[in-house]
Amino acid sequence: MTKLTVIQQGLGDFVVKGDLTFTTIDTKTLKSFDFSGITKQITIDLTGVASTDSAGLALMIEWIKYARHHRLHIVFKNIPEQLLNLAKLSGLDKTTHFATHVSEDVDVVSSTYIETI
Repeated sequence: MTKLTVIQQGLGDFVVKGDLTFTTIDTKTLKSFDFSGITKQITIDLTGVASTDSAGLALMIEWIKYARHHRLHIVFKNIPEQLLNLAKLSGLDKTTHFATHVSEDVDVVSSTYIETI
């Protein structure tokens, strides 16, 4: 098990490292990430995710809900294949949040999507 860390790399840019699993994500984890007030554009790079399960998908959904509530634009990049497969199983990949191609006319204030690069 690799501890979950979210590292801010710049204004609104974050890198996730470690495991996105039931053993690394808890209520304290959810409450510890406050993206509001930083910028209207949040980018979360999942390159450093070593392992994931459905808790990782749940965390991403919570971040999407948080972004909507705070009127932020959130982009996930380098999504591990495991997470994409979980999204497909649940049908979430068919929503705009899990779109692999982003429309040019996205409303930056109110839209949320996940991008694979």
